[in-house]
Amino acid sequence: MTDSATVRLSHGAVRGLRLDGHLSFRGIPYAAPPVGDRRWCPPAAVESWSGVLDATEPGSPAPQSAQSFADVTSLDEDCLTLEVTVPEAPATGRPVLVWLHGGGGTNGSTTDFDAGRLAVTGDLIVVKPTFRLGVLACFGHPGIPDGGSFGVQDQQAALRWVRDEIARFGGDPGNVTLVGESYGALTVSAHLVSPGSAGLFHRAILQSGFAIMGPTPANTFIPGVPELPANWIPAAELDELGAVTAVDHGWASAGDDPESTMERLRQVPVVDLLAVSGAFIRPAFGGTVLPESPGVALAAGRVHRVPVLLGTARDEARFFVSLFADLAGSPVTAESYPRLLAEAFGADAERVAARYPLDRFSTPSLAWAQIATDRAWARPTWELGRALAAVTGTWFYEFADPDAPPTVPIPGFPTGAVHAAELPYQFDLPGGSPLSTEQRDLAETMNRYWAAFARDGDPAGEDLPVWPGFGAGHVQSLAPQAIGGVDYAGDHRLDFWAELG
Repeated sequence: MTDSATVRLSHGAVRGLRLDGHLSFRGIPYAAPPVGDRRWCPPAAVESWSGVLDATEPGSPAPQSAQSFADVTSLDEDCLTLEVTVPEAPATGRPVLVWLHGGGGTNGSTTDFDAGRLAVTGDLIVVKPTFRLGVLACFGHPGIPDGGSFGVQDQQAALRWVRDEIARFGGDPGNVTLVGESYGALTVSAHLVSPGSAGLFHRAILQSGFAIMGPTPANTFIPGVPELPANWIPAAELDELGAVTAVDHGWASAGDDPESTMERLRQVPVVDLLAVSGAFIRPAFGGTVLPESPGVALAAGRVHRVPVLLGTARDEARFFVSLFADLAGSPVTAESYPRLLAEAFGADAERVAARYPLDRFSTPSLAWAQIATDRAWARPTWELGRALAAVTGTWFYEFADPDAPPTVPIPGFPTGAVHAAELPYQFDLPGGSPLSTEQRDLAETMNRYWAAFARDGDPAGEDLPVWPGFGAGHVQSLAPQAIGGVDYAGDHRLDFWAELG
């Protein structure tokens, strides 16, 4: 049985749903629609409305084309809305968790993450904003001030909305935890160093962030993909890329002045822009939003001094190898393995092969997935954790359920604890496989850990397994009936990778 719940905000009243143990408000605008002349502009203030806004249906996802890992299509640029999930029991001063979804920078939607269980278990409020992605978020051009930063700016606008409005839902605007997974974790790291984010959040959680502090060797993200730079791009380089892209696609003419070029670019149909979205996923630095590269700032300890919880999944790269190699009909083979090693590691290829011999793995694809997990995920996350622990309270985890429901089932490929495998433990996802009793217990413990961190800035809580900080190198393994310290550095051969440089 459901009925409605109404909350009056600064710009008007919203009506949501009263569901099983929680209240749900969806599609609440936190900024004006970034359409027309507002394309590639900072988010503008939302306009007030009369009457009661229906907040029972989700807002539109950010414009995106469907991918093998994300079956969502949208062409609607009017996407700056958010969802709020509140425990039903009346209360004030609840901690607030702001969730930033993943999706590689081009894809993703808040609507897939039902936060009811997380909110009720943790007795906290969950806010899930939608923000611009891909070419609409990270495009740059000489005619665009602060180009390449609009997704980050959208998130800052959502955090300002939380500061101004969340008390009306019973939340504490002075106790906000910013959480992101995958690409969402990358943007959380941007907020850790962005001047405009100071004071808008008070704790941070980064789940499986990728290439935050440095480049990634060839093939270690996806077999066949060349070396990837760090996920940050100098503003001048982005402006040049945007200008060349516009001319190459006939959206502008060489020699046009920036103002007339932008008039034409803002009239390009969004479906045409999405064709180049994958080239524009790196936030730009060198402007007011990100004055310096977050990778450089994080390594140097120039961060907002808030407690941080971060970690990875034990088998991160199996997701990418299974999806983009095996499922695509190009599995790693004994014949291709040496070539992949040489392309990735050059003169060190034989040393890597000696540490990851094929006879220790059931298939070459699994051998490559282990290399990619250790080098492209475990090592950079460990280094980020060490940099943060030097300046602020830091806690590190590894999600390690070997039987986690696979996000992309592939017959014959043991996925294990792959990238994003922890999400069904935190949220209820559409069409997801049910969790076992032991997995549900783990899910509840994880949500209580996250809630304790959101409440106190420390995941330790009453009746929870002990979780020491990362200052002494402790990593908390999260697996059914096996929560506790793990030799993360040893398991992922981090000393070896440090020797290779």
